[in-house]
Amino acid sequence: MAEPVVAAAEAGAGAGVGADAGTASGSAERTVTEETVTVEFGGDRDGRAPLTWGQRAIWHAIRRTAPNDHYFNIGRVLPLADRGRPATVAEAVRALGGLMGRHEALRTRLELPADGQDADAGQRLAATGRLPVTLAHAQDPADAEGTAHALLDRLSATRFAYTAEWPVRAALVAVGDRVTHAVLVLCHLAADGHGAEVLVRDLRLLVRRGSAGRPPAATPLDLAREQHGDAGRRRGAAALAHWEAGYRAAPATMFPEPVAAPRTPRFWTGRIVSPALARAVAAVATVHRVSGSTVLLTAAAVLVAAGQGHRTAAVMPIVGNRTAAGHRDLVTTLSQDGLFVLDLAAAGTPEPSFTDLLPAAYRSALRSYRAAVYDPVEWDALGERLRTERGAEVHPYCCFNDMRLVERPAPPGPAPTAAELAELGGRTVFGFPATQERVACRYCLHITEEGDALAVSLTADTAYLPPETIRAHLYGIEELVVTAAAGRSPLLAGVRELLETAGKART
Repeated sequence: MAEPVVAAAEAGAGAGVGADAGTASGSAERTVTEETVTVEFGGDRDGRAPLTWGQRAIWHAIRRTAPNDHYFNIGRVLPLADRGRPATVAEAVRALGGLMGRHEALRTRLELPADGQDADAGQRLAATGRLPVTLAHAQDPADAEGTAHALLDRLSATRFAYTAEWPVRAALVAVGDRVTHAVLVLCHLAADGHGAEVLVRDLRLLVRRGSAGRPPAATPLDLAREQHGDAGRRRGAAALAHWEAGYRAAPATMFPEPVAAPRTPRFWTGRIVSPALARAVAAVATVHRVSGSTVLLTAAAVLVAAGQGHRTAAVMPIVGNRTAAGHRDLVTTLSQDGLFVLDLAAAGTPEPSFTDLLPAAYRSALRSYRAAVYDPVEWDALGERLRTERGAEVHPYCCFNDMRLVERPAPPGPAPTAAELAELGGRTVFGFPATQERVACRYCLHITEEGDALAVSLTADTAYLPPETIRAHLYGIEELVVTAAAGRSPLLAGVRELLETAGKART
């Protein structure tokens, strides 16, 4: 059993440490030992409030996805030996205590009513508490990074106990008494992707400097009370008016009928990593004076509509909702679904091409972003009312999530030539990295970066998009945008044929 190396560490203001038990794992040559240390933390207040609208939205998704809702966990690894003065275990533990005290979201747990009604779910903020932290001791510095990522996988692999567990799991990796990595796994009720990056930034500052500056002015509890007040309800009603108009203009759903027997597991994730797509998106966005995210959203919408024979596309982009200055550093779940509706005839030309749609798509995207703050309970009621009226469920089941916090501008110099894009296309990598049994959607597209490439992942219901169709959609996005960047924007009339052939030459 490992000795409790931090049992006597000096406690900072509002944070102290103690040790529990130790475990050992690994080979005889390179043993990694583990123990659990306890971080005590304190904040300025406690209290209760309803869930914010962002929390209500993710709670609905969690409930629909359970018991596979660990899918929503957000994990980060923070290297701490890369620069600056090395941190001791005691300093890293104090920093974790400071992080818990600084951000109320980390000290807040879900409260469910006895009748189980989601509309009455709330959140309870604690003023003080204790967080168990896994402390892993690696004997060899070469093992530290692998140990950190193994801890990330392990801590992410199980669903949170939402009413009983703090919405953060933490681990530290140490070589001797020097911490090399910190690991955070967050419950999505407490943070979205942007909030996770705020926590990583603040933890680094707390470790390096002992302070992360002034805490955010806004808090999740205050935001919840504001949203459930009169002004919040008026804003939410205006947003839902946009949704109703969009629903009425679009098909009831983008994927109305199963086309194949579902695979087991039912949901497959395809992933394409494409340097050519990264260059092409930036080039098209620059020429047409729109964002790269709009280019990708439009490409996905066009392919989905063409593949299903729709004249209008309806896609639900995940919107960050951080335009207000007070929300930029707020750790909570602010993200909500928007509704992007695009009429494929909106280009207004006899033989429209993909890029002809971009001006109308950009305007539609902005309307979608403005209308992405609303009460999900009222949103559910709108869907039920329209379902009764139309005699069919009204939901696009088509999601788009650009997870990049910052869009890279096009590099200086001339736009890439067709030959350069073709050369980059030879570096595209495709695979099916994951499967799972249950996801509350039929088409979920995620955009991230990997070095100088764009990584685009599509998680889909194989009853509606079999694996070969998932692959075709991902290669289709690449081909649509790269061809446009090369000066030959594909005609919309040919997109369905493009989807049927996309990527087949690369098998």
